[in-house]
Amino acid sequence: MGDMSDLQKREEQLQGMGTSLLRKEDARFIRGQGSYVDDIKLPGMLFGALVRSPYAHARIKGIDKSRALDSPGVVAVLTADDLKPLNLHWMPTLGGDVQAVLADKKVCFQLQEVAMVLATDRYAAADGAALVEVDYEELPAIVDPKKAMDADAPLIREDIAEKKDVGHGPRQHPNHIFTWEAGDKAAADAAFEGAAVTVREEILNPRVHPCPLETCGCVASFNKPTGNLTVYMTSQAPHLVRTVLAMLSGIAESKIRVVGGDIGGGFGNKVPVYPGYVVAIVASIVTGVPVKWIESRIDNISTTGFARDYHGVGELAADADGRIKGLRFTALADHGAFNSHVSASKFPAGLFSICTGSYAIPNAYCRVDAVFTNKAPGGVAYRCSLRVTEAVYLIERMIDVLAQKLNIDKAEIRRRNFVAKEEFPYQTSLGWTIDSGDYAPALEKVLKAVDYDGLRREQVEKRAKGELMGIGIATFTEIVGAGPTKACDILGIGLFDSCEIRVHPTGGVIARLGTMSQGQGHATTYAQIIATELGLPASDIVVEEGDTDKAPYGAGTWGSRSTPVSGAATAKAARKIKDKAKQIAAHLLEVGEGDLEWEVDRFTVKGNPGQAKTMKELCMAAHQGDLPEGMEQGLNAVAYYDPPNMTFPFGAYVCVVDVDKYTGEVKIRRFYALDDCGTRINPMIIEGQIHGGLTEAFAVALGQQVPFDENGNHLGNSLMDYFLPTAVETPHWETDHTVTPSPHHPLGAKGVAESPHVGGIPCISNAVVDAFAHLGVTHMDMPHSAFRVWQQCHALGIDRH
Repeated sequence: MGDMSDLQKREEQLQGMGTSLLRKEDARFIRGQGSYVDDIKLPGMLFGALVRSPYAHARIKGIDKSRALDSPGVVAVLTADDLKPLNLHWMPTLGGDVQAVLADKKVCFQLQEVAMVLATDRYAAADGAALVEVDYEELPAIVDPKKAMDADAPLIREDIAEKKDVGHGPRQHPNHIFTWEAGDKAAADAAFEGAAVTVREEILNPRVHPCPLETCGCVASFNKPTGNLTVYMTSQAPHLVRTVLAMLSGIAESKIRVVGGDIGGGFGNKVPVYPGYVVAIVASIVTGVPVKWIESRIDNISTTGFARDYHGVGELAADADGRIKGLRFTALADHGAFNSHVSASKFPAGLFSICTGSYAIPNAYCRVDAVFTNKAPGGVAYRCSLRVTEAVYLIERMIDVLAQKLNIDKAEIRRRNFVAKEEFPYQTSLGWTIDSGDYAPALEKVLKAVDYDGLRREQVEKRAKGELMGIGIATFTEIVGAGPTKACDILGIGLFDSCEIRVHPTGGVIARLGTMSQGQGHATTYAQIIATELGLPASDIVVEEGDTDKAPYGAGTWGSRSTPVSGAATAKAARKIKDKAKQIAAHLLEVGEGDLEWEVDRFTVKGNPGQAKTMKELCMAAHQGDLPEGMEQGLNAVAYYDPPNMTFPFGAYVCVVDVDKYTGEVKIRRFYALDDCGTRINPMIIEGQIHGGLTEAFAVALGQQVPFDENGNHLGNSLMDYFLPTAVETPHWETDHTVTPSPHHPLGAKGVAESPHVGGIPCISNAVVDAFAHLGVTHMDMPHSAFRVWQQCHALGIDRH
């Protein structure tokens, strides 16, 4: 074995797992050398602009294209009637529904796609779109989901009005989509009947939007002589999109190429297939030239995948000491005009049933009813896994409500209800098996770091002077890594992922994966996994994603699945290569494989470390002639990974806020975030992901909401209205960690990028409500904007003295 200084030097040269390696991709981005969809320029390319409805609900009595067609540069105007001969005027959604590509006789939400104008440049297309005349007959709109199933509610989806089931069980009303349940209702009800104390609260997760830096768009290019279709697009899941396009168009999937390129943020917004993509593809097929479609910012906020809009009711039953005996959570989910929510087929309400959180709750029941309204469809998991944010927000708010009723400290009530370390793997009463966790030490570490007892003493002093100070706690468990094919699929396709590794003679490596980076640092972290597994420097490893002609099939990047699923596939592929290299080493060293041991970047003979073969030597040897009998040349491998279970990262957060009772302004004085994501691959990238997730949590908790008036008019669809925090508003984030490896993951990794968003929202909200708890306030709905918080102050009469 080499001496420690030599081993350490070789480890440092690899820059493998555990190293805070600077992101490889940043050199390109900071020089402005990224390649985004709108950078694509192809010969003869036309530009598409969508004509959108000003009404939330209306019949289309006629469309006059004549003035648009006479406009300079306009080549064509496509409507639903033009798509019907190709049977492409409707498309399947990821929620199991169908959605109008271009409105067919009726619009169901404001800014729904009605027509696409094709022109020689973007300005001519926009001018032409303004000249398309549509004759509408306005209809009554439903905005409040609580009224969607009233007896006299307007019928939104006439195309499926008579259907008793649209894929997820019986419907109760033409505007009803599904009812989904988990848990044992009778057992939960019994727990409430005998409980010493019960609490109930109505809790809203308002409609918000991921609002990535880059809007959605595509360039579709159909080659008529070959029948090949190439689509450059903003997609988090290129392979799944390719499959959907094949199902839609009838083109053989082998002739469709989807290229992701660089993507300016996704956060779930770029998982679905949007009508603009489909119309651009149809336009290219019809015209035989490339067609580009790029959204405006207003279109992006108004019509692409929103998140939340969950109207929840939380109930907890507990004994007199605050130990929870039962949970009942119900929710009314507003899905907009089409059920295009991105959810795994077997879970129409997503992973909402993780709502028992970090707590040992013996009896639980949850139910979600989804309804149609006259709002844009396309619900996505905004930096969370399929409704996990809604679930965590409910349990973390409700445990605070319970603590307040019992006058138990909010940290103490969590301690009393945690799943104990020795209980893992823990089977929740809603059916999930949480792989590992160690919650109590994480909470204690955070409380000590912030001097929690001192903060509570300070709060008492401030309250005595009439000042508002709030302390929020969140101890959350996430569920990520979608997911086991036995539990999860989308449109019947399993959510496995893949990695192909090719090793060159001189030790350079190309790895191709089925994921799609949108800023997560995949080119760096995947290279570090391979570096550690194969003993080859991360600097010599190139990672490629997003091109379906190159990468093996994978389900893409969303739901924090990159490290839990693709990271595992990467490790598996590397280990196949390492096993082959070991056989070559044993052959060259004339020993048995059992006589070899691995040492950083080489195989050595046990007891004789001077007799060794480095991985770089083995790379060259694999391409030469002296190999074990019957072995093929090369060191290449492909691995697919279908995880046996989800992974369950967790965290403990504390937020301290000061509230100005005269203006309602909330200032985050301190935010301390401890995350446990299992094995840490690149600590610096983890911290960056946590900072980003916390900033988005800050935005949701304190300002983000997509509002509508009673007629379905969108009231906040520009960045003048929709809150995106800048460095000026964003607080200072303090980060910390513990490490509890996942027992079933090849690397012990769990995923982290969603956790700060999922845990940060209830932590901030808990802090704001805690500022008013001594005045009898138990809950305040988000967003906690200055005006809304001032309204609470005014209602309490504390803004006048």
